[in-house]
Amino acid sequence: MGNTLRQSGPYIFLGRTSAARVFCVRMKRVNVVVGSLLVAVGLAPAIALAAPKEISSALDLARQLNQAFIEVADSVSQSVVVIKVAHKPSHADLEDEDNPLWDMLPREFRRRLEEQRERERRDEKEKDKAPEENEQPYHREPIFDGQGSGVVIREEGYILTNRHVVDGAEKIKVRFADGEEFDGEVRGADAQSDLAVIKIDPKSRKLKAARLGDSEKIRVGEFAIAIGAPFDLDYSVTFGHVSAKGRSRIIPDPAMDQDFIQTDANINPGNSGGPLVNINGEVIGINTLIRGLRTGIGFAIPVNLVKEVADKLITDGKYVRAWLGVAIGSLRDESEYRERLTGVTDGVVVKQIQPNGPASKSDLKPSDVITAVDGHAVATAQHLKNEIRSKKLGSTVVLDVHRHGKNIKVKVKPEAWPEEVAQIATKRSPAAEESAKRFGLTVQSLTKDLAEQFGVDKIDGVMITEVDRGSVAERKGVRAGDIITEVDGEAVTTPKQFLSAVKNADPKKGVLIIFTSRGTSKTEILKESSE
Repeated sequence: MGNTLRQSGPYIFLGRTSAARVFCVRMKRVNVVVGSLLVAVGLAPAIALAAPKEISSALDLARQLNQAFIEVADSVSQSVVVIKVAHKPSHADLEDEDNPLWDMLPREFRRRLEEQRERERRDEKEKDKAPEENEQPYHREPIFDGQGSGVVIREEGYILTNRHVVDGAEKIKVRFADGEEFDGEVRGADAQSDLAVIKIDPKSRKLKAARLGDSEKIRVGEFAIAIGAPFDLDYSVTFGHVSAKGRSRIIPDPAMDQDFIQTDANINPGNSGGPLVNINGEVIGINTLIRGLRTGIGFAIPVNLVKEVADKLITDGKYVRAWLGVAIGSLRDESEYRERLTGVTDGVVVKQIQPNGPASKSDLKPSDVITAVDGHAVATAQHLKNEIRSKKLGSTVVLDVHRHGKNIKVKVKPEAWPEEVAQIATKRSPAAEESAKRFGLTVQSLTKDLAEQFGVDKIDGVMITEVDRGSVAERKGVRAGDIITEVDGEAVTTPKQFLSAVKNADPKKGVLIIFTSRGTSKTEILKESSE
């Protein structure tokens, strides 16, 4: 007969023959006889107290959960790698204070990077020294001064990590849990998502690709498990929960993709590029940022964005985004705009339109509120970026727009995101004969001569010639040389029209202006202080 398994309370009986069952029955009879004798001599109560207790269902559940964490860590660790990086001597790494990730780094980690940079400077000085006669030229061996984590996403040898882990790499080593090490090379990197793909040649090794989940299905409060190499402590496993979804404005750079998963799973420098997984062992994000050491606040790139970007990095070596050429803000965060609007509660406000960008060639205007893209509702800046990012370049996209109380359709054709956006410099203006002043602004008619002085195109509007220090206009970033084209939806071409429009403004709601600054069309609400 085959194995049989039976559980009775804490006991598990395992047997292979019917004789075993006969033995158990006989033993029960013996127990009955012994029990009777004990009762007769008064020892039964003591024996009853010593009998093993039933394991509570709560404890059993805890043990099952404990086993689940063990199995997840064991399974996923087979797909996790440690990435060691030797940087190029001229590489500034994250020490560059213009890098948007620099301020997000813990003070201790920044100190380590500064020390690393100082070592590189000393190496450069040694390299530049002229070799003495008969002395061999200086040759700098790669110094592996950076480390992060990664996760295998394809068995052919493709490994996902953060771009900032491999940025400026001269040489890359990829190490698995069993100690086997491979040379790696960057297949492609994407700055706006901070993702990169490394390629290794696994040779005869059979790689195990991690299972990628669906970040749209994750729930706040569910378990989150981080695996990586914090502070050179390889294959550390920590767990916590998904603390929040859709975190944006974490990095002070609006060009960055910011739709982070927040977690209290303990992650530290070195975890970057490693996976954040759920209790099923599926990758739900790539650990990227922390907000200070020991704060319990970490951020991971959601896996749905990861899959989209990684696929293109593998096939094309780069990820080309579509864009509209607009700067936007969520209506939820723009209380001044919400107070002025009726008939719309959610959407994104168009704050700027880039010159020569796709939107500048459409009917879209600053102060428009975009509520949907091709029928898909958008409520935040990241929602809009998510909808536009993967659109086919040059295809027509239909925007649902709320403008001055009316709902309209605006068609625009997204283009490839440019590497740089040109800006036009402005100059200070001389005093004007015909001018108007309000909200700390002095404006005058835009003449051909004035346009030439400021180096701007002659368009219909009034030129701002002076901005008072400390005024609401200065606080909003309005500057001399900007050109106001509309006030509260009405075109203005003379100082009198401007003054008349702002005098009629509701002091509580303020006045909405559309203006051109350095060739970029923008919008702001100017509201005088009640003090």
